[in-house]
Amino acid sequence: MRRSSLLLNFLWTTISILFIFIPCQKQEAQVGADKNWPVYLGDFTSNQYSRLTQINRDNVKNLKVAWVYHTGDKNTQSQIQCNPLVINGVLYGSSPELKVFALDAATGKQIWRFNPFPDDSTYNNPLGANRGVSYWSDGSDKRIFFVAGSGLYALNAETGKPIKTFGDHGRRSLKDSLDLNRDVSKLFVTTTSPGVIYKNLIIVGTRVSEGSDAAPGHIRAYDVRTGYIKWTFHTIPQPGEPGYNTWPPEAYKTVGAANNWAGMSLDKKRGIVYIPTGSAAFDFYGGNRIGKDLFANCELALNASTGKLIWYYQMVHHDLWDRVPPAPPNLVTINHDGKRIDAVAQITKQGFVFVFDRDTGKPLFPIEERPVPSSDIPGEQTWPTQPFPLKPAPFTTQTFEPTDISPEAHQFAVDSLKHFKTGSLFTPPSLQGTLLFPGYDGGGEWGGAAFDPSTGYLYVNANNIGWLLQLMRITPENGTPIAAGHGLYLTHCAVCHGVDLKGDSTSNFPSLVNISDTLTEQQVKQKMQTGGGFMPSFNQLTDKQQRLIVDYLFKNTSKQSSDKLEATGKNTLPYTHTGYKKFLDPNDYPANKPPWGTLTAINLNTGKIAWQKPLGEYKELTKKGIPITGTQNYGGPVITAGGLIFIAATRDEEFRVFDKKTGDLLWKADLPAAGYATPSTYMVDGKQYVVIACGGGKLGTKSGDAYVAFSL
Repeated sequence: MRRSSLLLNFLWTTISILFIFIPCQKQEAQVGADKNWPVYLGDFTSNQYSRLTQINRDNVKNLKVAWVYHTGDKNTQSQIQCNPLVINGVLYGSSPELKVFALDAATGKQIWRFNPFPDDSTYNNPLGANRGVSYWSDGSDKRIFFVAGSGLYALNAETGKPIKTFGDHGRRSLKDSLDLNRDVSKLFVTTTSPGVIYKNLIIVGTRVSEGSDAAPGHIRAYDVRTGYIKWTFHTIPQPGEPGYNTWPPEAYKTVGAANNWAGMSLDKKRGIVYIPTGSAAFDFYGGNRIGKDLFANCELALNASTGKLIWYYQMVHHDLWDRVPPAPPNLVTINHDGKRIDAVAQITKQGFVFVFDRDTGKPLFPIEERPVPSSDIPGEQTWPTQPFPLKPAPFTTQTFEPTDISPEAHQFAVDSLKHFKTGSLFTPPSLQGTLLFPGYDGGGEWGGAAFDPSTGYLYVNANNIGWLLQLMRITPENGTPIAAGHGLYLTHCAVCHGVDLKGDSTSNFPSLVNISDTLTEQQVKQKMQTGGGFMPSFNQLTDKQQRLIVDYLFKNTSKQSSDKLEATGKNTLPYTHTGYKKFLDPNDYPANKPPWGTLTAINLNTGKIAWQKPLGEYKELTKKGIPITGTQNYGGPVITAGGLIFIAATRDEEFRVFDKKTGDLLWKADLPAAGYATPSTYMVDGKQYVVIACGGGKLGTKSGDAYVAFSL
């Protein structure tokens, strides 16, 4: 009897513990997933979704500033594009000068700060953009990974000190072993979006030049402990690899890019990483890369452990428009043909959403290959067709209509259009000039889309603005050769600063007209060697070539008179483009009909648009009685189970909250600078916060250095 009683007591106690323990574990797992923002864009699916509900439709009007953190290192053209991580009450972010820091997420108080560019640094320092960091842990070993310049850094997450056993004392160069077929040591290689962590690997893409001197954009996985490269996927295939026959035979030795700069998503259960790739370089002329150009402009599904290709889909063939997928794909589960299907949804600059089966890459909605216009540029061969998804419906306007905000602006647009080639979404670049609509920045952009698993809705903000694309010949053709410095400038500098040197301040491309008023020749040459701001270094040019460009800028023509177009390298192409130019009216508003910026809800179950609203406001136009036009925007939305969409992104420097069901505006607040980033939301000590990086510095808006957190 006693033994039976003891046994029953033991069993009852064990069962009681299990009943207590199991629900607690389940609840803790849910809260842990909710209260943290542990991965870029929320989690490995890139869905920018939080299950937090404390801030909701009923009380969002009570949001107030909880804290503000100033990084203290902005300049007149700096930006912050970071989507910060929050893990167990600690926020990890980056500054305009790419310093990485940890903050108390409840107060904004700094815990540590790391500067990757000390005064004695020998590394290039192109400040550029950083959209976030990556986090890995194994017991007490907790690490932060991020890229600055060409270096992949590993830091102790608790102290901010470099992990000495990773790479070279905490840093691994992205140039190391990038390509065994060419020397990339002097080429521009960095990355903007954080790598993806899979087990003990960090999988990383790159940002490279978009000119003829671009490094290849191969994908690599590094060991998180040592920095050793574990696998490489060649986005420009080498002999014997799939896709090699879609390029000229020697392209793998000379053509660059086809890189992943937008970030990637991970299905941890399947062990598959989904990677969108950009166009091959040069962006707007492909006479040296005739063919489809796999694996540029593709959705790639790779085995995350080995890098082996599982499937791919090319969304633009032989890209000549820089129509790259601009953000990580959303890994979604939707109702399709009566089944629950795990899918990949990829937004694009042209306003399409491609939706694929996650296992096979089969499109879930029909995609048509439609004929497109051919190029009239000598040496160019456009691909005869391009893919057009029939569903979902495009989330941007894809046909240009002249603005109607005033009769004068309308007539200007009508008259200007007569000088450019227009019509197709894929009208090729031309010497005459081509209207690119949507423009270089989309459509969709790097802020990404948000997905609500409870409804199957995808939320995406977009730009509806035209840009002008015009090619010009830069190598001699039965005429007088171009002076060497001028030719080198056109080859390497004009794509940003324009053939007329006037640049574009709204795109962070400063004017070089009368540069001698502000800089010395030595300062300009130093800038070319080190880079700075959003300008890469040009160390791939010889000392003489750099000097010839400086002479051209400072009009030292006598020093160049005997040097006609000097060879700019074996990759020199006969064409460049005249610069990134928006199609604006005389008052600098977009020359097309509004809305110029939108926020759209797409039902991925049906492929139909649920609602669309203008995003952003020119208040001076609203005062004139013009309906809200929307503005150009950079950064993305975050949605919550509380029924809300949080988004900044707009040039009017406001932070907004919309009702995710209706798109109605529920709340907005002024920011110290425009929030060209994607916010994060998290919970600390029972309180929900939402934080946005306010870096400004684009679209002609002032630069800032603040992270602003809001709570009830």
